[in-house]
Amino acid sequence: MKSKCSVQSRQAALDRRAFVQGAAVALSAASYGRVLGANVKIGVGFIGYGLIGKRHVLDFKEQPDVNILAVADAHRGRVAEAQDLIGGGVQGFADFRKLLDLKDVQAVVVSTPDHWHALQAMLACAAGKDVFVEKPLTLFVQEGQWLLDVARKHRRVVQVGTQQRSGLHYRKAKELIQAGHIGKVVAVRMQSVRNIMPGFGSPADRDPPPELDWDMFLGPAPLRKYNPNRGLYHFRWFWDYSGGQMTNLAAHSLDIVDWFLGGKMPLTVSSVGGRFALQDNGETPDTQDAVFQFPNFTASWSQREASRGQPGTGLEFHGTKGSLTISRTGFVVTPDRKIPPANAVPQFAGAHPVGGPLPVKDFDPTLLWTEGLKDETGDPRDQFRRHTRDFLDCIKSRKTPVSDLASGHRVATMCHLANISLRVGRSVRWDEKQETIVGDDEAAKLLVRPYRAPWDAELKQVLKG
Repeated sequence: MKSKCSVQSRQAALDRRAFVQGAAVALSAASYGRVLGANVKIGVGFIGYGLIGKRHVLDFKEQPDVNILAVADAHRGRVAEAQDLIGGGVQGFADFRKLLDLKDVQAVVVSTPDHWHALQAMLACAAGKDVFVEKPLTLFVQEGQWLLDVARKHRRVVQVGTQQRSGLHYRKAKELIQAGHIGKVVAVRMQSVRNIMPGFGSPADRDPPPELDWDMFLGPAPLRKYNPNRGLYHFRWFWDYSGGQMTNLAAHSLDIVDWFLGGKMPLTVSSVGGRFALQDNGETPDTQDAVFQFPNFTASWSQREASRGQPGTGLEFHGTKGSLTISRTGFVVTPDRKIPPANAVPQFAGAHPVGGPLPVKDFDPTLLWTEGLKDETGDPRDQFRRHTRDFLDCIKSRKTPVSDLASGHRVATMCHLANISLRVGRSVRWDEKQETIVGDDEAAKLLVRPYRAPWDAELKQVLKG
């Protein structure tokens, strides 16, 4: 493994960040607000400039109270592109730790591959920065517990990149559900389907392109030879760096379930599936079904990467009065008809034989349990802008963002439990108070993973600080 710095310089960097961490703790919320008032603009740095990172740069760049100061990425070409887009002499780094050392950077946006999210957010918090971190919040459950502790210790504002919470029509739908408009919610159905056969191929391992610092890209993940499918964008299909579509797409739907239905954790999670059809070197499932048993309702996720079929609604809440389906462009409330229960009993040859249930004849067939509604006001771009604005406003007010750290941890944990169930081949039971899997040592071992050196030392330092 090639090294970017000597043992001495690494220790110096750790000592320098430890000093910054101590200074950050001494800066109270009130004094921090006064500093922002004096400077007017918030100094922001970007760690990661990929598919979503570029979107965030554009959204933050249009905010009048933002001054983008630096960008870091393991890909030299992406750093250069970001610098050109941002302009104004913005600094660029291959090593994000140099960005964290900039005292004028007050907030960072983490948009790196999934296996980097938690550690970079922790290091940013410890360096006195507020953090906007992309979902999934973590690669494994223990990271979320660490990040919660570090953020609280350093009194940092952390916004998770689940921007649907900033959509106005999502807020309206949430109010309807919590007011009982569709009755008691008994089930939630989630899905994402497409057909990308035959997959992304199986390229041979090779030397990384000269513009990519592969060792930095891997970071705390296991040391592997470079493969194009393990690199930019396609890292999502490998367990070393991500949890497949469960942590990529299901996380968005589960986040809305968490938000609408009160932040509950499931009692048990069961998932089945596999990489049944895609002909490539990916590892995560192309077909997966998961069931989350909550105390008072169930939620199910269905994913297909190799068969689109007839796709239904992506996210649907089923209540005792009707259902609410929602997407980023709007929602629909479909009321159920108010019929006598006896009239729902099947009849195959006219009336039931003597003694069987009798249908009710005198009822109004037009009666509905609730009012049907349709909202088409959703604007995906506006959701990104509002989410950015919420983060910036919370930096100044020190209030909790709409996509707070605790909810991000809950949602990521649900995704991880589903993948753990799939990988061990059985249901898992979750103890919310102890935050552990009950009665299954093999599954519980998957709640934590080791970090590769030198990032294990960085983690130890930040948890100790």
